[in-house]
Formats: sequence, C-alpha cells, structure tokens
Amino acid sequence: MEIEAKGLRVNLDGARWRRSDRSGPYSDGCVEVAFVGDAIAVRDSRNPAGPVLLFTRSEWDAFVGGARDGEFDL
Repeated sequence: MEIEAKGLRVNLDGARWRRSDRSGPYSDGCVEVAFVGDAIAVRDSRNPAGPVLLFTRSEWDAFVGGARDGEFDL
C-alpha cells in the first residue's frame, strides 16, 4: 500500500510496525508506529487495514518532546 501526504510518498508494504511495551491485552487505545524513510506512520493497532497518519520527522520530534515534557498531561 502506498500513501501520500505532506509531500511524502510512502510505501507501507515492508513497514515494520511497533507497539509500545506498555501496551497489553487490556489496553483500549493502542497505536502502532512505523519509521519509513523520512516519514513516521501511525495507525490504530485494532484496525491495521484502516487509515494511516503520516508525520514528518520534525512533527514527530515535536510530539515526542511535548509528551516527554508533560505538555499533554491532564
């Protein structure tokens, strides 16, 4: 499957999807992440054939940095 967004064209056929080690059988909100070339792809682990979000490296770095800094804490 090939997708395009934000000027990135990504072929997901050989993507290696990863899930957090903290995910478990009783987790409702799990996502999977694949680093494909210059893009980071994110999908719902319960619906692997469903939609995929694409992020640039700078967008991903900003998200991870914000999560690390507690920017999204309730």
